Amino acid sequence: MAGTAIAGSERDVLRLGHAFCEAQALLTAVELGLFTALHDDPATAEEIRVRLGLHGRGLRDLLRLLVALGVLREDEGRFRNSADADRHLVAGLDGYVGSTLLGAKANLYALWDGLTDTLRSGRPRSSPGDFTAMLDDPAEVRRYARMMEGSLGTVVSPLLEAVDWSAHRSVVDVGGCRGGLVGRIVAAWPALAGHVFDLPQLEPVFSEHMAELGLTGKVSFHAGDFFRDPLPRTDLMVFGHVLHNWSWEQRAHLLRAAFRALEPGGVLLVYDRMLDEAFADVDNLVASLIMALVTEEGGEYTVGELRELATSVGFATVDDQRLDANETLVVCRKPATG
Repeated sequence: MAGTAIAGSERDVLRLGHAFCEAQALLTAVELGLFTALHDDPATAEEIRVRLGLHGRGLRDLLRLLVALGVLREDEGRFRNSADADRHLVAGLDGYVGSTLLGAKANLYALWDGLTDTLRSGRPRSSPGDFTAMLDDPAEVRRYARMMEGSLGTVVSPLLEAVDWSAHRSVVDVGGCRGGLVGRIVAAWPALAGHVFDLPQLEPVFSEHMAELGLTGKVSFHAGDFFRDPLPRTDLMVFGHVLHNWSWEQRAHLLRAAFRALEPGGVLLVYDRMLDEAFADVDNLVASLIMALVTEEGGEYTVGELRELATSVGFATVDDQRLDANETLVVCRKPATG
């Protein structure tokens, strides 16, 4: 029995160490468009080979690995999506997270190989110049915008329910990219004036997306750099997945900028994959390590740290709630007077 336990433990350790292989299998399937091809149309391995234009070598093993991982089902030699894969990995459907996964494959996968060096040196594996170069490439900007919007998948619905949007006149999403969040908010609350504040290179993809949503002229874009330019005046502001990119001092700068821009009694909404000191949250700890790999001083943070910072800036109340298993919403209210 002891030998069996040791063997099982050994397998668990080895499985964890080789988990990158399973991840790559899933990412490759998304990149190939496998789940989209199987939506409502199960197929044999040969039919899949033809649909996707593949050679065929390794395909059957990949398909069966995906079955073992729970994202495909096999019935009498025909493969179909699992319920979760059909919900989240079919391009063009609500709930699709493939853009986020493809962004991770393109931008993050190789960076993780440098985690040892980052821990030894404290330096990230990317540089500010990499981001600047990306902004100069329109195709890369579009891919980046889709990846950023993919992270909204589990956030939007609970966020729409967590806030009394009817109590506000306007909302500014700082770092709102192509307007995915504000577009959903304004669609649900048409009386609300929507605004996005982001770098000027994002404006073309914002305009395209607003046209796709039928919101041209209903949501405004404000081009600027939030470390140099004032934020638009509003009574409701959103920092979504923004503060984790920056150092403590830079977060303080952004909170002060938000405080100045908010009308008396205004509200700042901050959501991020915040850390919980009471238990080890694997997903959010991974997210924090990603920040170490891609930013100079960024990382996830606790609600307590944000509460302390927001209070020091002048916010009168700071409340928090979970949006989902990973995301936390913090609501900071500016005093109505004074």
